[in-house]
Amino acid sequence: MSSVTDLFAQTIGHAPLAELLRPRTLDEVVGQTHLLGAGKPLRLAFASGTPHSMILWGPPGVGKTTLARLMAQAFDADFIALSAVLSGVKDIRDAIARAELTLAQSGRRTILFVDEVHRFNKAQQDAFLPFVEQGLITFIGATTENPSFEVNSALLSRAAVYVLKALSDEELAQLFERARARAFPELEFDEAARGRIVGFADGDARRLLNVLEQVNTAAATAGVQRVDAQFVESAVARNMRQFDKGGDAFYDQISALHKSVRGSDPDASLYWLARMLDGGADPRYLGRRIVRMAVEDIGLADPRALDIALNACEVYERLGSPEGELALAQAVVFLACAAKSNAVYVAYNAAREFVASDRSRPVPEHLRNAPTRLMKELGFGRAYRYAHDEPEAYAAGENYFPDGMPRVEWYKPTDRGLEARIAEKLAHLRELDKRARGK
Repeated sequence: MSSVTDLFAQTIGHAPLAELLRPRTLDEVVGQTHLLGAGKPLRLAFASGTPHSMILWGPPGVGKTTLARLMAQAFDADFIALSAVLSGVKDIRDAIARAELTLAQSGRRTILFVDEVHRFNKAQQDAFLPFVEQGLITFIGATTENPSFEVNSALLSRAAVYVLKALSDEELAQLFERARARAFPELEFDEAARGRIVGFADGDARRLLNVLEQVNTAAATAGVQRVDAQFVESAVARNMRQFDKGGDAFYDQISALHKSVRGSDPDASLYWLARMLDGGADPRYLGRRIVRMAVEDIGLADPRALDIALNACEVYERLGSPEGELALAQAVVFLACAAKSNAVYVAYNAAREFVASDRSRPVPEHLRNAPTRLMKELGFGRAYRYAHDEPEAYAAGENYFPDGMPRVEWYKPTDRGLEARIAEKLAHLRELDKRARGK
């Protein structure tokens, strides 16, 4: 834990590049103009004269820690930083004790910053509540996960939520120039190299600076003074995209893939599939989701979609990566181009909702099985009409619902693909039912 007074005490020779370039004023912050621009929420919060508790929600490397430190500096508050990954109850108690001592000795406020606050359990999050309410601490939590799900409602109700965004390529390029000019001005980069480094950063300022440090070290070792894209590729061991397999980025991307398929855009569908594979998503998981898309969004409009999705999963199991990924891509393109219908999906959900709220209705006697004499004597199966013996193999007017249950029509086929023919057939059968019941 360190106070804001020693925030920038490290020397250039020993500080990592990310720490060296950490903004000392609000105007030095790159990005987040929707929060920090003139008249915007966080800019007004800094100008208010009174700090308030908040949750900073956004992807890695967008300035959450920096903003918390700058707030402590702006309000001349003691700054205590905890990591929910590394800290426990004892650390929380120590932080509160330090806040009490600071207030007693100097009258200064304390800003308690908790990084990855979603990693704390309910009891740990609740531990902050009385001290927030007393005004002993101003609580600032940073999270990469949706606070609606990961932060206790009691704590969330006492904190403003600010959503931070990944840095744009233009903002990363601005940071790149600032870092190069300050840390290694003698090193030259061509345009392709700059673009490659910005691409590696993937919206993350910290990653950009780490990549720059790697490239600088490699250039010094190789005696290189002008860096091109090929040198960047060789210097950076691996391009790991911004991707958390258990977090919001994962579910946002699978949502984008699903909606691109549903929206009949094969190119966007391929983009999101490639993004997820590039980010390390399990192709088997993607295969399962593709099967779900086939039954949810194509359904009986084109029953081939389900076969193709299942076959793609089987091909991947046989071939593995990267060859098997082509089968997933083929399935995604087919699904995107196929006729769309969610009629079965809607009908099934309606049936489930009805059954969940309805009483348990007995099976009508004519539909019951009668394997024994007693059951036959009781009337089970009596008056059942065998459809194959009826005209058009259809027992017109027959009721297959429980006695007394109102008739429903949950499945309403669309006029797209094969379902258009299904709709015609069902309309014909219902007309036969109408005639039979009229008699």
